Amino acid sequence: MEKYFHGRAMFGALAAAVMLAAGTTRAADDFKIDSDTFEGLRARSLGPGVMSGRIACIDGVSGERNSLWVGSAGGGVWLSKDGGVTFKPVFDKHAMSIGAIRVSTKDPKVVWVGSGETWARNSVGVGDGVYKTIDGGDSWIRMGLEHSERIASIVIHPEHPDTVLIAATGPLFGSGGERGVYRTRDGGRTWERVLFSNDDSGAADLCMDPQNPDVLYASLWQVRRQAWTFNSGGPGSGLYKSSDGGTTWKKLSQGLPDGPLGRIGVAVSPARASRVYAVIEAKRTAFYMSDDAGEHWTRMNDSNPNVTGRPFYFAGIVPDPRNFDRVYKGGTNLSVS
Repeated sequence: MEKYFHGRAMFGALAAAVMLAAGTTRAADDFKIDSDTFEGLRARSLGPGVMSGRIACIDGVSGERNSLWVGSAGGGVWLSKDGGVTFKPVFDKHAMSIGAIRVSTKDPKVVWVGSGETWARNSVGVGDGVYKTIDGGDSWIRMGLEHSERIASIVIHPEHPDTVLIAATGPLFGSGGERGVYRTRDGGRTWERVLFSNDDSGAADLCMDPQNPDVLYASLWQVRRQAWTFNSGGPGSGLYKSSDGGTTWKKLSQGLPDGPLGRIGVAVSPARASRVYAVIEAKRTAFYMSDDAGEHWTRMNDSNPNVTGRPFYFAGIVPDPRNFDRVYKGGTNLSVS
């Protein structure tokens, strides 16, 4: 588990700094505030203090290779129709912190957006639920889960686009809220929570078997962010599998680390449905692989560079669509394990 403390340095002696800037060496007691001393000093903007430059999620449009949807940590949703050469904002009237984007493979004009990023820095933004467009981003409707605060992932049934599952991380600075895995079967009009552990744990990842949409994998994450510290991991965390579209779930454990777990990322290979990858935060955080659809797991990086990172910058896993032995993962930590 990870626990990070963020120290804060205090900077004083403002009057002395101003005296030096003004070219004076008078003692502070003799210093007088007047228009001559502060000549030339002007207030300037130091904001905004949001993470608009951090990219939280990206998705493409099936059959339209040049269309890209991008969600940012503090700058809303952006759409490119020329392969990323130019982008335009399409979500400025709504929440600016974005956690997940998913385009329907049945109809590329149907796009779901989960607000509130889950890369849980102390500068993380807050969302206000999930949104849907049916006209390619010209208009948006909020579809509920307003108290989820952060959405980690969205999956859409390929043949029944009104069936959508949402991984809601929930509040970071306190308990409660809407957290866990939620499912709608009527396009977002109603929701049911189908996976949950406790009021301090939310869903960190969710994926669907590309060859069988009834098979789903999800991770729950016990986490608490405070201004001065960050606690990741606990009994509420775990990796789960559903074989009936999310109605029931089985907790996976064979070959996984003992003891409490932290954040978990999971992905299924499109080239071989039985091949599943996971990055698991634990006492020995590592990259794991299963060749029997999650029933048994093997740690893969005992002698390789550590592919994991800090859990609030936990990069996603992207399997190669044609080669089941190739997988991509971004990250910030390349130290030797």
